[in-house]
Amino acid sequence: MHNMHKVLLLLSGGIDSAVAARLLMDQGCEIIALHFSLEPFTDDTAKQKSIAIARSLGIRRLLSIVCGLQHARIVERCTHRYYYVITRRMMLRIAEQIARNEGCGFIATGDNLGQVGSQTLANMQVISHAVSMEILRPLLANDKLETIALAKKYGTYELSIGPEMCSVLGPKHPATSSRLEVIEHEEARIDMRSLIDEQLAATEIISL
Repeated sequence: MHNMHKVLLLLSGGIDSAVAARLLMDQGCEIIALHFSLEPFTDDTAKQKSIAIARSLGIRRLLSIVCGLQHARIVERCTHRYYYVITRRMMLRIAEQIARNEGCGFIATGDNLGQVGSQTLANMQVISHAVSMEILRPLLANDKLETIALAKKYGTYELSIGPEMCSVLGPKHPATSSRLEVIEHEEARIDMRSLIDEQLAATEIISL
C-alpha cells in the first residue's frame, strides 16, 4: 500500500533539491532520498554532499546509485542534445520503481523552470511521460534568489554550494524543446530496460 505522505525525492547535492525536500517535510511529508552519482566520470563529492544534506534535514533513508557508465552509453548512442531529457526519463523510471518498493505515493524533484536550458515546460512534459506516478516540483516557479534565501534559512546552503557535476557528460547546447515521439525513437537505440536493471542492481542503501 502506498503512503500518500511518503515521497521519494531526487537529491542531487545541489541547492534546489535540498530546499524542495525541506518544503515537503514542512508539509508533513516523509522523505526518502535518491541520489544518482556520475562516478566514474566524477568523484563522489555530490554523493557526500547529498549524505550531509540528508543528515542535516533529518532524512533517515538515502539510496545512492552510480550511473556514470549508463549515462555514457546514452551519450554514445543517442543524439547528444537530447541527453538531459533521455537521462532524466531514465532516472524517473528508476525512481518510480524504487518509490513503489518503498511504499511512496509520489516522486519529487528540485526542478525549476528554465534554470538550465533543458528545464523547459516542453521538456518537462516529455520527461513526465516516462512514468505514471505523480511528480511533485515544489520549486517549479521559484526565483533562484528565493531558493538561495530558503537554503540559507534551512541551513543547507553551505552544504550545497560547489560545482554542479550533472553537466559533465551533457551537451553545450541542450534541446530546449523535445517531442515525445522523437525521444521515444532516440530511446529505441539503447536497451533502456537493461540500463535500468543494472542501476537498480547497484543501489546502495545508506541509513542515516
